[in-house]
Amino acid sequence: TYSTIEIGTQTWMTENLNVDHYRNGDPIPEVRDPKKWAALTTGAWCYYDNDPAKGATYGKLYNWYAVNDPRGLAPQGWHIPSDAEWQALVDHLGGNAVAGGKMKELGTAHWQSPNTGATNESGFSALPGGYCLGYGPFGYVGHYADFWSSTENYSYYAWDRDLNYDDSDVYRLYYDKHYGFSVRCARD
Repeated sequence: TYSTIEIGTQTWMTENLNVDHYRNGDPIPEVRDPKKWAALTTGAWCYYDNDPAKGATYGKLYNWYAVNDPRGLAPQGWHIPSDAEWQALVDHLGGNAVAGGKMKELGTAHWQSPNTGATNESGFSALPGGYCLGYGPFGYVGHYADFWSSTENYSYYAWDRDLNYDDSDVYRLYYDKHYGFSVRCARD
């Protein structure tokens, strides 16, 4: 069960996804070994620093193969938002230069200081879960929130949205599908 918020015409989860099974009940493997993670072309998840305590706050990090798996990463009635759906959210919140602040959780309990521009006026409550690089090392919990979209960009990359501790922007970037990022879901 996840908390939700309506933003414009969309309904979003206000928490990072934290599932270890696909919608059909099949398990999603937890992969802790960097070499195994780097070689994957199938779905996997990990906790930041392989630390379950981090998962309690930030949820799991998923590679894009899990996001795109036909068995469904999102719970019933939900889906991984497309690049266009992410942009609709950002546009509704005033555009790339200000939407990040309106999406970020207030304060510095989870975000590194100064958490520039954070108002969370949207109720999205973005958390900086960091990421797992495509070849294993973890980076920047507390500094960055990276969220996968369901939209591929060429055969090796997919689009995501990044929020940072030191500005109010939302960045539209693409990354190698092996990266481990947070996931937020939108209601069908």
